[in-house]
Amino acid sequence: MTAVETTRPNLKSRLAKPLFDAPGAARIDYGAPKGDPGMFGPDSMAWRVHANPIALAIGGVAAVILELAEPRVRSGVWDHSIFKTDPLKRMQRTGEATLITTYGPTKAAQARVDMVTRMHERVSGVTPEGQAYTALEPELMTWVHITAGWGFLNAYDRYVQPVSAADKDRYYAEGGRLGRAFGAADAPGSVAEVEQWFARMDPLLVPHPIIGEFLHIVATTSPIGLAGRLVQPMVVQAAIDLLPAHLRPRLQLPASALGLAVAQPALRLMAKAAARAPSREVVQAYERMDRALA
Repeated sequence: MTAVETTRPNLKSRLAKPLFDAPGAARIDYGAPKGDPGMFGPDSMAWRVHANPIALAIGGVAAVILELAEPRVRSGVWDHSIFKTDPLKRMQRTGEATLITTYGPTKAAQARVDMVTRMHERVSGVTPEGQAYTALEPELMTWVHITAGWGFLNAYDRYVQPVSAADKDRYYAEGGRLGRAFGAADAPGSVAEVEQWFARMDPLLVPHPIIGEFLHIVATTSPIGLAGRLVQPMVVQAAIDLLPAHLRPRLQLPASALGLAVAQPALRLMAKAAARAPSREVVQAYERMDRALA
């Protein structure tokens, strides 16, 4: 048995469950009611992509970088959330919301959408640059929806398994329902439409010290203890590398060629290990639909 092979059980136990478990997640019964597909169902791309915690971690960080680069979203996130004071809880809540809206039964998924929407209704203000914003502004909600899906899908494609062009389109098309439920009225339904949105938002994306502060928090905070403290800096480097190449220098991101060279093979190994040990919630969701895991 090789050294790589001997690490797999440990990686499975450390990566699969803790990254998905979040405060409150245990209160959701993912195994009932029988036959309820939730918002996506077992044949969806979301059930395939969102099952891998490494893809979610890398893609999620990349998404937040893109969101914080937009001044109105940056003020909404930074001034109206607990990220600065309790980043671990904020990261867990985000993971929990993804888990519930993807794999939860319809009633639980809708309840989480409603809860997040009520929170967003209270978020409004003026950026330091003088731009008024509200969290429920359709353009901003659509951008947040797009960046999350774009991050998850592209991280999965790079670190877990290549995704065909047709399946990428299908992922975005399927995600439109959830996006519209959150207020993303113009949720794109294809890669081409996502690229159009990136072109639309590109001129608005600017560097800011808060992006660096966010990346420092992510690199030094982990939901899985000491093991995660070693993984998080690699996740940050992979997330930066995932972004469009022209944005990295513009946003003054701390890219490291050496760090990325270490991160890429390690994260691919961890992603494969995690794929072999799906979370309890994912397993229960497939059982709810009387389906075997793919």
